[in-house]
Amino acid sequence: MCGGMFAGTDESKGETVERDGKRYKQFYGMSSSTAMSKHSGGVAEYRSSEGKTVEVPYRGPVSAVLLDLLGGLRSACTYIGAASIKEMPRRTTFIRVTQQLNQAREGGWSCRVPLPRPSRISP
Repeated sequence: MCGGMFAGTDESKGETVERDGKRYKQFYGMSSSTAMSKHSGGVAEYRSSEGKTVEVPYRGPVSAVLLDLLGGLRSACTYIGAASIKEMPRRTTFIRVTQQLNQAREGGWSCRVPLPRPSRISP
């Protein structure tokens, strides 16, 4: 499930390609025809490929991606007042979302704050 997050790093498989001065790395899912050709001798007659092969921007070493993830976790802990990941469930309340329509934007109810009226300037 993290393949797309780590795609484009030095440690990920795939060829590095340079185009117009920018570097890209080839990324493919394991159900793609590229993966089946490389690892299974091609797409079997009774199957079809489900994935695709794409080129993602080159990201450098995976350590940079991991540092971003750790930074996000630290921020989340700060927001909720948790000293560690283990403490996070005790500091949060999970809410089941059953309605994904933003009623404020769709006109269902109003949360507008009245703005002060501009003063009239007499000539």
